[in-house]
Amino acid sequence: MKILKFGGTSVGSVQSIQTLLNILKDEIKLAANEQPVVVLSAMSGVTNLLISMAEEAAIGNDFTAPLAELEKRHFDIVKNLLQIQKQNPALTQLKINFNQLEELLQGILTLRELTPKTRDLVLSYGERCSTLMISKIAAQYFPAVFVDASTVIKTDSSFGQAKVNTELTEQLIRGLHQENKGKILFVTGFIAGNNEGQITTLGRGGSDYTAAIFGAALNASEIQIWTDVNGMMTADPRMVKKAFSLTELTYTEAMELSYFGAKVIYPPTMIPAFLKKIPIIIKNTFEPEFEGTIIQHDCKPSNLAIKGISSINNISILNVEGSGMVGKSGFSGRLFSLLAREQINVILITQSSSEHSITFAVSPGDTERARQVIAQEFELELLAKKLEDVQIEKNLAILAVVGENMKETPGVSGKLFHSLGRNGVNVRAIAQGSSEYNISVIISSHDLAKALNAVHDAFFVQLTKTLHAFCLGTGNIGKTLFKQLNGHTQFLQDNNGIQVKIAGISNTRKMIFNTDGISLDNWEETLEQSHEKADLPAFIAKMKSMNLPNCVFIDNTASPKPIEFYEEVFKSTISIVTCNKIGNSASYNQYKTFRDTAREHGVDFFYETNVGAGLPIIRTLKDLMNSGDRVQKIEAILSGTISFLFNNFKGDANFHDTVKLAQEKGYTEPDPRDDLRGTDFMRKMLILARDAGYALETTDVSIQSMLPQASLDAKSVEDFYETLKAEDAYFADIKNRAEAEGKVLRYIGKLENGKASITLEMVDENHPFYMLSGSDNIISFTTDRYKERPLVVKGPGAGAEVTAAGVFADLINVGA
Repeated sequence: MKILKFGGTSVGSVQSIQTLLNILKDEIKLAANEQPVVVLSAMSGVTNLLISMAEEAAIGNDFTAPLAELEKRHFDIVKNLLQIQKQNPALTQLKINFNQLEELLQGILTLRELTPKTRDLVLSYGERCSTLMISKIAAQYFPAVFVDASTVIKTDSSFGQAKVNTELTEQLIRGLHQENKGKILFVTGFIAGNNEGQITTLGRGGSDYTAAIFGAALNASEIQIWTDVNGMMTADPRMVKKAFSLTELTYTEAMELSYFGAKVIYPPTMIPAFLKKIPIIIKNTFEPEFEGTIIQHDCKPSNLAIKGISSINNISILNVEGSGMVGKSGFSGRLFSLLAREQINVILITQSSSEHSITFAVSPGDTERARQVIAQEFELELLAKKLEDVQIEKNLAILAVVGENMKETPGVSGKLFHSLGRNGVNVRAIAQGSSEYNISVIISSHDLAKALNAVHDAFFVQLTKTLHAFCLGTGNIGKTLFKQLNGHTQFLQDNNGIQVKIAGISNTRKMIFNTDGISLDNWEETLEQSHEKADLPAFIAKMKSMNLPNCVFIDNTASPKPIEFYEEVFKSTISIVTCNKIGNSASYNQYKTFRDTAREHGVDFFYETNVGAGLPIIRTLKDLMNSGDRVQKIEAILSGTISFLFNNFKGDANFHDTVKLAQEKGYTEPDPRDDLRGTDFMRKMLILARDAGYALETTDVSIQSMLPQASLDAKSVEDFYETLKAEDAYFADIKNRAEAEGKVLRYIGKLENGKASITLEMVDENHPFYMLSGSDNIISFTTDRYKERPLVVKGPGAGAEVTAAGVFADLINVGA
């Protein structure tokens, strides 16, 4: 036989009750000999309404309007679902209940007093009315019996949290069931009765407890808990969008998850089923075909290190410390016996191995009372300075990872703390039992959502890791990056297990934000319609306050302004991906500060595109050095403009026409001298030198100008071109000398023996740069391993597509 318990949302409307009846009909078809027992909660919202009415009456306020609304809700259900000729008996019995409730509330109003006993009696009307109503509706289809659980579940007189007399209760339940063979019992959840026949309640999760009590008494084959979610989930779906339903859990796992905040089932309610090894199945009334979660004694082997991540938000911790605790037997017993006597619930305890301090967590409402009773109990120790004053920290949360596999899986703690540290989540306290079913950490409430998502991504590797990117700059590179990301969304998920959400975009005019990600199908229209004006400090502040996991700041500008915020961004444990070379090519002190700050806060600083657009130059250099190779010499051509010039300045071509052609093709800046001076090239060589381990400044890079002084001093671009014509003989002489020797002209950057230079050279066919064509960049690494034949990287070194691709590659490597 089966026990079916339906929660408040399952009995909260005409539609949900119809679904409930359909579920019952299906169960009856499957039943062999035994009919199911149905346990029901009050309609959704009714328990809170009853508490509110009772509390309002106790302070002298009117309760008639909510009472009338409560009566109407029940009457409307009856009129919708019960045949007209059968409505009157049901409505009459309900009316009697509501009249009794009204008299009770009137008594509370008159006395201005609400005792725990009276409160329990008021609350009982929620379950009594819903169960009576549904039993009458169900009687149209099958033999149904209304059962007031207070007649069979017997407890002490601890009103509000009554203790069950298990032996007597099980006898009464078995007797009731025997008397009603072949009938379906509709039982009120949550309520019970003492030996005097007074109503008591079973506390939080009481209806689930009722189901478990009946299941244990009748040796049920399973207990079904019908609610409004698809079973127990890997995390709170309100905070972790990727949370998914678990197919099965052991009793221990379910109790650990439930204790730390999983609201689907309350731990004590499982104990009767636990003792009899009766499976509990969590099902969704509104999606009955979904398998749900089965909680049982043993589970099939799982490859998951953990089963779920649970949390309790808003707790406080108290820290008791002092030399008087060290080696003092019985101190902990005295402390926690005191808290138990005062009925202060301790959620978590951790103690230092030196016995110098004990930290424990309580709910915020108990914090001050706990401090006061400790101060009274240990007054002498405090006066003698053997104990310090109790320290309190508020606005904290507990995050717990749970799973029986943890004890057999090395590295669970490492993965947990790495994912928290990587996202800048500070751990205030840690607790783990010797059973290793659970590791609990106390963190700031502000960080809870970020921590849950980060830890969930870390442990459930079958899911995609989500990167939250904030992008500055929507020029050619920014636009192309968005196009590439949008076009490769599915590829990234399928092949890299990565999902990139653009959480913020800003240009020089406007900015937008969206925690769930900005659609890259129409980001331009969304940005244009935004009412938020661009404000770089506000953009950075908003990015920090959103506090998202796996956060990345992308700088696709060429402006010095974002550089001022890099250090602040790193300190907020946010990684940076940038194609803006100004930061790394300014002072060496700044370059070092950025690298050190990123390393100190455990985040990434990727800038591959600073040197060669999409070419893997920085990464290649780092790989050579990290693998123990020693770089002897680096030679490079890192200017697409200059490559184009010298690849076309040959034969009959003159230098003036070649520069003009480069400008017409868009290879140069509006003033070609910005490229031909070699300043941009110098910045790239400087970054390479620094990454190779040399503390160079801009003044340490020797640059040989390829232009005569007159061209450099020209007052305008037109004047500049005139000087090129005037100096035609100078350029022709250089070209002719190279051709006469069978060589080509190349503007080459060189790093050797810690010295960096950029010079105009003639190279022959034995040089790796001889065959360079078009506007390609090229770099050669001569190292201890690549001595005879240098390692060469060659390809397009400029352009929106390749530069955006370089940013893309850096982005998906964040956190790898």
